[in-house]
Amino acid sequence: MEEKRQHNSSLSQHKFPQQWCTSLLISFLAIVPSSQAFDYGKALSQSLLYFESQRSGRLPYNQRVTWRHHSGLTDGLEQGVDLVGGYYDAGDNVKFGLPMAFTITMLSWGVIEYGDEIAGAGEYSHALEAIKWGTDYFIKAHTRPNVLWAEVGDGDTDHYCWQRPEDMTTSRQAYKVDENNPGSDIAGETAAAMASASIVFRKTNPHYSHLLLQHAQQLFEFGDKFRGKYDESSVKVVKGYYPSVSGFKDELLWAALWLYKATNKEDYLRYALEMADEFGGITWAITEFSWDVKFAGLQIIASMLLMEERHRTMKHKDVLEQYRSKAEYYICACLNKNSNVTDNVERTPRGLLYTRQWNNMQYVSNAAFLLSVYSDHLRASNQRLRCDVGEVGPEEVFAFAKSQVDYILGANPMAMSYLVGYGSRYPQRMHHRGGSIESYRENKGFIGCTQGYDDWFQRDDPNPNVVVGALVGGPDKMDQFSDDRKNFMQTEACTYNTASLVGVLAKMHGLKEDRDFDIPLVASS
Repeated sequence: MEEKRQHNSSLSQHKFPQQWCTSLLISFLAIVPSSQAFDYGKALSQSLLYFESQRSGRLPYNQRVTWRHHSGLTDGLEQGVDLVGGYYDAGDNVKFGLPMAFTITMLSWGVIEYGDEIAGAGEYSHALEAIKWGTDYFIKAHTRPNVLWAEVGDGDTDHYCWQRPEDMTTSRQAYKVDENNPGSDIAGETAAAMASASIVFRKTNPHYSHLLLQHAQQLFEFGDKFRGKYDESSVKVVKGYYPSVSGFKDELLWAALWLYKATNKEDYLRYALEMADEFGGITWAITEFSWDVKFAGLQIIASMLLMEERHRTMKHKDVLEQYRSKAEYYICACLNKNSNVTDNVERTPRGLLYTRQWNNMQYVSNAAFLLSVYSDHLRASNQRLRCDVGEVGPEEVFAFAKSQVDYILGANPMAMSYLVGYGSRYPQRMHHRGGSIESYRENKGFIGCTQGYDDWFQRDDPNPNVVVGALVGGPDKMDQFSDDRKNFMQTEACTYNTASLVGVLAKMHGLKEDRDFDIPLVASS
């Protein structure tokens, strides 16, 4: 069975033609009114609950997802290290380090930007627990300054079986990067995750925050000193699943900027500025942001530094301005405001951003978050977005982010919530091993490797366990969706899909609480 992740991240600026017209937009607005009410607070709560479904290791006493049980309790044992814990990335039982680290970075960024709103929804402790479950694992995985365990299990053997994580009989071999087998990409992303998380825990757990920062600094130094791609060294087994197509340069810039935010040390900012050209930070104009391609995110972080007077007067101000130019290219591409139609992100007929058929919702949730953050930046700095076809105000930028979230929650032709568990109609046959097999708590009898395929995967019945808060891959380019467990491109969810959604949902819930807001859907033609 084929079940590989999106592994086609492209820096070739491959785009698709847009065919929007006024009549279509009017029809869309009539069919899916912007006034459709959504409970963003509930969606936020469910999104954070999802991470408990993905936990590996010994589950805590306060585990709320009760159909899950302990799993992966011997991870790392063969290699003589303790690698118990962390997250399964999606519907399988492998712990892939690169997407896991990106998940934690985005969760942390969401808390940094919208912590007050998350707290206002009563979800702050759950957000911190979701982050800490990941960072606790990274601390274990970073066994020496120049050693990082990057993966436990492998996709090929794992995908041969359909088992609950509690029953796993597949390989739990662990793979590491070190001085002889470098992995600057995974070292950089894990550094970014731990640096951003250190900001989150600074007030509530200063000792832990300091520990995370120490690890982040060591990992960045390791990744920069011993450069190379992790999928070309000792973790070649990841190539069919999470290869570093964009290379490691974006992760090193990304990590440097997060370390600068966490430490305020000029050395890290200087790195991001001096390496900006060589590493593509100010040369790549990108229309996607993902676990692999970090350019748009780091460009937005760098451009927002211009809000501070000290950065506007520094000698490298022109580099930050170039970062901003590329950041705004991404935002304009999402809004369909670049003059060359091939420089914009394709959309489905009903307005959903569409990057590729495999797990497209990851690009949607990431874009919604970046647009939300940048709209806040524009409002705070009293600026407008400068696109080829005109200027755009912060309200319009956020309105489009809202339209994407509303589509996810049900404002779409299928009248389907792609956030599992939200609303009355959502995917029932999610491509998820644990979700599709009877709960271990209900039936502790062993379910074998192929038995899971024969007895559970092939069933037409809805999954016995609802993986609440999972954001599935979503509809195709024509807004159509097939709720079929075998249809992994559309029905599988990943941790990084939901991670970016947390911050946006928090902001929207906060706005809804402050006032009954109704920002109209904005169609950028």
